[in-house]
Amino acid sequence: MKMKNAQVVIECLLEQGVDTVFGYPGGTILNIYDALYQYRDRINHILTAHEQGASHAADGYARATGKVGVCFATSGPGATNLTTGIATAYMDSSPVVFITCNVGESLIGKDSFQEVDITGITMPITKSNYLVRNPGELADIMREAFAVAAAGRPGPVLVDIPKNITTVEVDYTPLPKAEHIKHGRLKKLAERASHNVHKIDPDSEDVKKLLGMIAQAKKPMILAGGGIIRSQAEKELLTFAEKIDAPVAMTLMGLGAIPSDHPLSLGLIGMHGTLEANRASTACDLLIALGTRFSDRVAGHTSTFAKNAKIVQVDIDRAEIDKNVVTDYHLIGDACQVLAAVNEKLPQYSHGEWLTQVESMAGEPIPGRSDGKLEPRDIMREIHDRTKGEAIIVTDVGQHQMWAAQYYSYKRPCQLITSGGFGTMGFGLGAALGTKLGKPDATVVHITGDGSFRMNAGELATESFYGIPVITVLMNNGTLGMVRQWQSLMYGNRHSQTTLDRGPDFVKLAGAYGMDAYRVSTGKEFADAFDKAVSSGKSCLIECRIDIDEMVRPMVSAGSPITDFLLE
Repeated sequence: MKMKNAQVVIECLLEQGVDTVFGYPGGTILNIYDALYQYRDRINHILTAHEQGASHAADGYARATGKVGVCFATSGPGATNLTTGIATAYMDSSPVVFITCNVGESLIGKDSFQEVDITGITMPITKSNYLVRNPGELADIMREAFAVAAAGRPGPVLVDIPKNITTVEVDYTPLPKAEHIKHGRLKKLAERASHNVHKIDPDSEDVKKLLGMIAQAKKPMILAGGGIIRSQAEKELLTFAEKIDAPVAMTLMGLGAIPSDHPLSLGLIGMHGTLEANRASTACDLLIALGTRFSDRVAGHTSTFAKNAKIVQVDIDRAEIDKNVVTDYHLIGDACQVLAAVNEKLPQYSHGEWLTQVESMAGEPIPGRSDGKLEPRDIMREIHDRTKGEAIIVTDVGQHQMWAAQYYSYKRPCQLITSGGFGTMGFGLGAALGTKLGKPDATVVHITGDGSFRMNAGELATESFYGIPVITVLMNNGTLGMVRQWQSLMYGNRHSQTTLDRGPDFVKLAGAYGMDAYRVSTGKEFADAFDKAVSSGKSCLIECRIDIDEMVRPMVSAGSPITDFLLE
């Protein structure tokens, strides 16, 4: 059938089952927004306060649902405002398709109004990106973009469409999603990809090698990363861990890979990891890393990481193998498929003596405050108890992020949504809105700090207008807490430009958007306010006044061995 390419974009979204889009209109993308108007009863568009908010919302939606998120923006500053969100999604392997429009082809390269080479800018932070120059290829490019975003190791894809291309009338043939792989550009893409697929079966030499290494190990340990979450391998991981009777440490992106309260769980590893997780990584004789790239925040001084162990790395992305930590053996493949193949041949082991040794590595509990002030761990534990551990926690970046990781007991994957790789302050509110829209029946709690919250607080307008019931818990210590912590410990208490002794009044700010808001300074006040927020079923902000010198414990200095604790 004949239709303009602006309409083709919307039809392709419907082919993919898209029902929610986040974005912000502008001159070059007006034709697509005009087409979207005709589909307003089939696609829900969320107009955010800023393009960066839209990018984070689409990312949060993708992480919470497992679907591909979708974000629209116009050219120039509209497109460049997406770049932080694109990089955030890229570093954490989140599948989002970003659709931008550029100036018309006759204006490209002439420094035209709101012209920018967004494909060039985003090339290093996307799995793939496209500048559409052939009007007849748009539908196939859209289909390919979604396939690339979701396939293998997921990630963001950008499609940039010159405005004149959106006005061209083309022959569009609807194509069910199940047929995409057999058609056009995707058929060629699938054929190329098939040559690079490393299939794992229970009788393969790879599996036999790993089984042999497990059989020889006396002190095995598992390191679970975000790849377990992305491949939905939590059941296979739990079976694997219980069969080899090995403790499991998790990266920030891997939290929820096994329940935090499971006897084999060691919790978080790395710079702010538990003492037992970090110490066990040095004491183990076999470390099996699943879906993790050994980032600097996880491995610390890479030459000393797991120095007494043989290291096995399982990852779907060949580029991650031996990139940061040199391994003794590796398997290329989807974590779920690899673990399923290994579990099929794996006998039951018992490592009681090793598990007892690991248990003894834990430190003494950190004593509570004697002055009665509100403590971050008490806040997180109250949230956990009052939501029965079922809430989805979405964070910004800083001290509050680490407290959320340490003190909420995660039962399942995708219960913690946070910017791990890129460390994006301002990620949380937009991501929380996307999460709640993707998971409307879940209690979504946004954990933030006063520094992070200021960056995209304008998205309160989005939350209020659409009536998205997210509970924001703002830990206000009047400072850039994590940076201050580093200044206190490593820069002689020279707190240069980190004290935030200024507005706004966050309770009044939330009130200006018509939201309920509370300011609390004791545990009882917080519990009462949180109960009101949950029972109201409405948007709410709870400002928690905490001490300016609260610190995240444990802590390892950047680049140090992860057993050399600066704070225990």
